[in-house]
Amino acid sequence: MSMYFYIILFFFVSCSARPVEEKITAATILGNPDYQAICYGGYRTPSRDVEPSVSEIKEDMRILAAMKIKVIRTYNVHHKEIANLLTAISELKMEQKGFEMYVMLGAWIDCKNAWTSNPPIHTEESERNAVEIAEAVRLANQYPDIIKIIAVGNEAMVNWASSYFVTPNIILKWVNHLQNLKKEGKLNKEIWITSSDNFASWGGGGQEYHVSDLNELIKAVDYISMHTYPMHDTHYHPVFWGIKETEQSLTDKDKIDAAMLRARDYAIAQYQSVVNYMNSLGVKKPVHIGETGWATVCNQLYGIQGSKAVDEYKSAQYYKLIREWTNKEGISCFYFEAFDENWKNSANPLHSENHFGLIDLQSQAKFAIWNLVDEGVFKGLTRNEKPITKTYSGSEQSLWTDVVVPKKILKN
Repeated sequence: MSMYFYIILFFFVSCSARPVEEKITAATILGNPDYQAICYGGYRTPSRDVEPSVSEIKEDMRILAAMKIKVIRTYNVHHKEIANLLTAISELKMEQKGFEMYVMLGAWIDCKNAWTSNPPIHTEESERNAVEIAEAVRLANQYPDIIKIIAVGNEAMVNWASSYFVTPNIILKWVNHLQNLKKEGKLNKEIWITSSDNFASWGGGGQEYHVSDLNELIKAVDYISMHTYPMHDTHYHPVFWGIKETEQSLTDKDKIDAAMLRARDYAIAQYQSVVNYMNSLGVKKPVHIGETGWATVCNQLYGIQGSKAVDEYKSAQYYKLIREWTNKEGISCFYFEAFDENWKNSANPLHSENHFGLIDLQSQAKFAIWNLVDEGVFKGLTRNEKPITKTYSGSEQSLWTDVVVPKKILKN
């Protein structure tokens, strides 16, 4: 045979022997500690009318990628922010070889008359829902390399969302719709469908949520995305929040560390309550955390005049503890959230909802990620043309002037 034949044969064999690149899907991402997740909103002003630009979002994506974040969660599709986000990620993938960022795309779901002067009708849905779902499908089909999950609704079933919550049959309707599109080849069959909601809404709470439509929803989703917020329950259900009688002689730091361990364990208990309810139905599928977080500032329920829960030290402890636990257990945790956003309560700049970010609006890394600044992770990166520096000018002594020990005494 000719030398040419052997050259061709060698080329064919060598190419065939190369490992095929693993296809990235929701199944390979979720539960994988190499794919850290976070909730993302890029708004920088007190008004949501000012949408973050593509260039601003690219700043954010570079920062998150430097933090080894590879999966972000969004909340609705009708704002230009989402189109800009997908454009930004696409451009970064072309500009930076190996750049990875995947999206859990949220489709917002409301009840009829939500956010209006008319009484909300929780058993009927807003006409807007169909538009959200259709746009989510269009975007998922346009960006299959980026969008790996669609979440139908955000805290859309929990009863305390009184201005907009819907009954589970409405979420079930849209989950089934998306699952059928997958079967019909009209949506990527490997995209995972879920709903992202409070632990109680997934059966981990009171009996009022244990209805047949919820049971069918649990069977219909590809995985459960549940939320847990011990920080909020330092006010609403503070059974774990305080200092034990036997801890009175500890230093302030050790008292707080013990309280934060209990907060972590409280979150674990809520997670397990969802798993237990799911298993009681004979269902076994992944359960991941769609939201959890701890604010750093509050002048109301969780601040100095309230449960004394929020400051940068406690937030950092919660972030560390929840990441360690979820990474060890193979649970994805979409931590809330990447950056502070002050549109959430523009009337009160010190409201807790404005201060859940790991990075503030002055481009300062909060205590939870000071170590990343020290390691040079953000070198050369900016946000709003400012380098990423530390809060409190990097002084832990200054930080501790804002840290307060909870006063409630817990019985052993």
